[in-house]
Amino acid sequence: MSTEFEIFLQKYPTYKQTEKIDELRKTDYTRLDSGEHIYFDYTGGGIYAESQVEKHHQLLKENVFGNPHSTNPTSLAATHLVEGTREYILKFFNADPDEYLAIFTSNASGALKLVGESYPFPNGRYLLTFDNHNSVNGIREFAHARGAEVTYIPVMLPEMRVDTSQLEEELSRPSKAGHNLFAFPAQSNFSSVKHPLEWIEKAHAHGWDVLLDAAAFVPTSKLDLSKVKPDFVPISFYKIFGYPTGLGALIARKSALAKLHRPWFAGGTITVASVQGDKYYLADGAPAFEDGTLDYLNIPALEIGLKHIESIGYDVIGERVKTLTGWLLENLTALKHSNDEPLVRVFGPTSAEGRGGAVTVNFYDQNGKAFDHRFIESEANKVNISLRTGCFCNPGAGEVALGISRVELDVCFTRPGNQDRLSIDDFRLCIDGKSSGAVRISVGMVTNFNDVQALLAFARGLLR
Repeated sequence: MSTEFEIFLQKYPTYKQTEKIDELRKTDYTRLDSGEHIYFDYTGGGIYAESQVEKHHQLLKENVFGNPHSTNPTSLAATHLVEGTREYILKFFNADPDEYLAIFTSNASGALKLVGESYPFPNGRYLLTFDNHNSVNGIREFAHARGAEVTYIPVMLPEMRVDTSQLEEELSRPSKAGHNLFAFPAQSNFSSVKHPLEWIEKAHAHGWDVLLDAAAFVPTSKLDLSKVKPDFVPISFYKIFGYPTGLGALIARKSALAKLHRPWFAGGTITVASVQGDKYYLADGAPAFEDGTLDYLNIPALEIGLKHIESIGYDVIGERVKTLTGWLLENLTALKHSNDEPLVRVFGPTSAEGRGGAVTVNFYDQNGKAFDHRFIESEANKVNISLRTGCFCNPGAGEVALGISRVELDVCFTRPGNQDRLSIDDFRLCIDGKSSGAVRISVGMVTNFNDVQALLAFARGLLR
C-alpha cells in the first residue's frame, strides 16, 4: 500500500466500503487495465460490464424474436421482453405504475423532444435555469413558436448554484391563461452541482409542470419517484451502465402525459388511421409516443444493465464517487506553479458535498493565462487519459463560468458573416481571446484510486 493511498484512506475511510467495485473491475472491466485506459468521461458515457454483453448475447443466441407489432410466436416473445423491461424501469426508479409510464426513446434528447413538440405552450410559460443541457434549451424553440414566455434563471459564481430568490419569484407567477413548464437538471452536466429536488413540489404548489433532466444524476445517485414526483423525467441508459447505446426513456406521470398533443402520428402510435377518411386515432399510453418499431432486440439489455447496477448498489457507487471526487478536488486545487500561481480554477463546488463526480476546470500557466482546452485534451490523449473538453452542450453554465457577457454575445451573433454560420474559431475571435470551453474530468462508478493518481500526475506535468 502506497503512502498516498494510506493518507487517502485516513481522510476518506468510507472508501473501504466500496472495495467490491475493485473486485468487479478485475473480473468484469478487465479491458480498462489491460488496455491501460485512464477513463474520466463517465458523464459522457458509462463503461459497460463484460457480463452485461455476455448475458444479452446469450439471450439473443438462444431465442428467436420478431417485430412486436403482431401476435405471432416470435412477436409475442419480443413483446413479453419489451413490456417486462418497461415494468422493470418503473420498479428501478420506485415509480408507481398507476401513476407513471415509461416511454422508450433513442436517448434523453429524444425524450425531451417528445415533451417539447407536444406540450401545450400557447399563452403559457417555459421557465428554466441557465444550467441546462442544450436539449432542454432547445424546447424553448417550441415555446417561442407557440407564443409562450421563456424565462431563464441565472446561476451564480463561484459554486454555480441557482439564484433561489429569483427562482421562487418566477415560480410564484405562472401564466393564468395557459400551461406552465419548469425545467432543471437534477445534476449539472457542466459543474456537477446537484440542484434541490425540493423545487419540484414548490413548483407544483404554484401550478407548474416539472421536467427533471436526470441524465447526469442517475448514473451515480438513486432517483426515487415514490419520494419526488416530477412530471417528466428524461434519461439515457448508456450513461448509467454503458450498454446498449441508442436507448433512453421518458418516464412521465400519466396526468401530465394527458396534456401533451403530438403534432403527427407514425407507425405503431395509432389504433386506426385512414387515407380516404383523413382520420387517425392515437393509441393509449406509451405506444402513442413510440414512433415506428422499437429497438426490440436491445431493449432486453436494459433490464440486464439495471440489475447490474442494483447488484452493486447506489450506496456503494455514490460513496466511491464522493470519496474519489473529494481527493481529486483537494489535490487539484493545491497544485501551484513555482511562483505560487494556481494551476487550475474549478467551475463549481470545490468540496464533495452537494455535487456529483464531474470536476470541471481550466488549466493556467504561471502567468495566469488559460491553456486552450483543446491543448489539454490533446496532451491527455498522449497518455491514454480520456476526458472531455468544450462546454458539454451546456452553454448557459459555460457562459457564466467563462465570464462571457450578454453584450459580447450580441455583438458576436450580429457581426456580418456570423448570422447564418459560426464556427468555434469564429466564436473565439468574438469573445476577445477568452476561453471558449473547459476541461471536464468525470469520476464514475468504476474509477479507482490509481486512475485519480494518474490524472494528478498528468496535471503536475503542466507545472512550471
